[in-house]
Amino acid sequence: MDKNQKINCTVGSCKYNDEQRQQCMLEQIIVEPILGCDTKEPDESMCSSYENNEE
Repeated sequence: MDKNQKINCTVGSCKYNDEQRQQCMLEQIIVEPILGCDTKEPDESMCSSYENNEE
């Protein structure tokens, strides 16, 4: 994996999101499956590293 990989994100409510750059400020994220979702589309997964910026 490229050591300069970036995680782009547009979830403005996440405290790790740099909204101006639309970039996640974490070095890594955890992606988890959505249980019971078998759409074969992006909605089958979610970023479980998300934290609300108001916490």
